[in-house]
Amino acid sequence: MKTSPLILLLGFLMACVSSPSNIASTSSASSIQASVDAIRKEYAPDKRTALFQVKVKDNVLRGETNLPGAKAALLQRLQAENISYQDSIVVLPEKELNGNNHAIVTVSVANLRSQPKHSAELATQATMGMALNVWKKENGWYLVQTPDDYLAWVDAGGIKLVNDTELAQWQQSEKLLYTNPYGFSYAGPNAEGATVSDLVYGDVVAIQSQAKKGFYEVRYPDGRLAYVPGSAAVKYKEWVRTRQPSEENLVSTSRRLLGLPYLWGGTSFKGVDCSGFTKTVYFMNGLVLPRDASQQVHLGELVDTKSGWGNLRPGDLLFFGVPAHDGKPERVVHVGMWIGGNQEFIHSSGKVRISSMNPAASNFDENELNRFLRAKRIPPQSTLMDLRTASLYE
Repeated sequence: MKTSPLILLLGFLMACVSSPSNIASTSSASSIQASVDAIRKEYAPDKRTALFQVKVKDNVLRGETNLPGAKAALLQRLQAENISYQDSIVVLPEKELNGNNHAIVTVSVANLRSQPKHSAELATQATMGMALNVWKKENGWYLVQTPDDYLAWVDAGGIKLVNDTELAQWQQSEKLLYTNPYGFSYAGPNAEGATVSDLVYGDVVAIQSQAKKGFYEVRYPDGRLAYVPGSAAVKYKEWVRTRQPSEENLVSTSRRLLGLPYLWGGTSFKGVDCSGFTKTVYFMNGLVLPRDASQQVHLGELVDTKSGWGNLRPGDLLFFGVPAHDGKPERVVHVGMWIGGNQEFIHSSGKVRISSMNPAASNFDENELNRFLRAKRIPPQSTLMDLRTASLYE
């Protein structure tokens, strides 16, 4: 039996027209995606500090987040709009961690990377004794979050996983903070003997016994015992009490880092990038800055530099980059700290060095002058995490 050409044509046209159910499905998926985007913008605008990786396919929500409130807000929004969906969003920390949702850094400087592999970009660093939140594990690496909320991956060799009880025990122990730029702990009270570990400024260990023969006996987060010269350390609470982010102290501290090599992602005496340098300087004086220059630029008070450099004070942060133009947003790519003198600032560029905005100076930095954006001042009593009132370790 032959089919008439008219019937074939009608069949073809009907096949090309989407059914109402397909239209509704497409519309629903679009609405879900719009809701996902809105929640992400509200709860996790910066993926460096908040995790909300949610995708939509066939009205199924898949992905993960470390923000229970964000997931709850998304589902509530979809329900209010009478949109049908299937929830497959995982809220971290993952169950496979068995309650070990924290970690304490056990090496002098732990390298935290952008992906769970050693070849990945160095994102930031964490020093010994620092507590981290742990969200999930992947092939011997852990996704962690630092006290300043930065998300990155650390390999298992640099941390000790702990549960809530074990973390509380560590936080409650009396601690010692290492104050030399670089040094070692020893197997006995003898600086000529075997070493247990290297140490950098800011490393924290627990005090096992009071100083004897010029040495403290200390306990590492992973249980190792060692001896630290008393001349190279101070009790943590005493160190915290003495932090004063004055102009003089900020400049003095910054000069202790002169000559350190530039290290992308570095925030320690083993190397610093530009924002890692300013972060370290302020940390040594009791204030915790965000990790990156593009985050630090949102802090503090704007300093008027339209008529020159006369309004700047030592300790002010200088930001450099590309201004917004042709519809493209501003890009902040570098930061330094004003120290005064001959219009000088200190920054990590190749190494930590002092440059000048004065064209007549021998250390004039024309490149930085040409890309200068603005300056910000961090008040001593700021809304930043203040180690004098909110400890990273206790």
